[in-house]
Amino acid sequence: MKAKPPTTRYIFVRHGETEWNRTLRFRGRADIPLNDTGRAQARLVADRLTHHRVAAVYCSPLTRTMETARVVAMRHSLQVMPRDGLLDLDYGDWQGKTPEEVEERDRARYAVWLSRPARARIPRGEPLVSLRTRVMKLIEEEAAYHPGKTVVLVSHDMVGRVLMTRLLKLPLDAIWRIAQDNAGLNVFEKRGGAFFVLALNDTGHLDRPR
Repeated sequence: MKAKPPTTRYIFVRHGETEWNRTLRFRGRADIPLNDTGRAQARLVADRLTHHRVAAVYCSPLTRTMETARVVAMRHSLQVMPRDGLLDLDYGDWQGKTPEEVEERDRARYAVWLSRPARARIPRGEPLVSLRTRVMKLIEEEAAYHPGKTVVLVSHDMVGRVLMTRLLKLPLDAIWRIAQDNAGLNVFEKRGGAFFVLALNDTGHLDRPR
């Protein structure tokens, strides 16, 4: 009888809250730390994952993801491993602006971003298809490095949205139908050549007392 291929489980964590999350600014590659709420959320994520047997913790190399990932990794006596494949979308000229500011200054492109985001071309920014390519490359690599293990990935809102549309075989234009709250969890597995989504934007741990 042919042996079944090992199953690799991924726990994708969106980083905790920052001040730019609170004020709804395009964050992208801006290196913003967690605020007090975000640090409390990171501890609640770590509590939630304490009893999982985690083999590795990977994260985007930005401060807000590194801070979140370190709290999780410490519970498992692991070192955080930064990976550029988990970086947030590069928002180019929109970075640091609010949606209202972008709409006022770049109305036509912003309308495309809201209605057909896969076709949006942010000035000096990164297309969504490029983000999808790099994050899926990382997912496949980690499955090869950690067969049969559980891996934590700490990243960003848009990375989670794009990743989930890919795993659920939805078009990229469906990203606005995928919620990704701060410190929310997505859980999925790679079994052989197929992906299975087990949880999407799970935030039940955030209801616990801080």
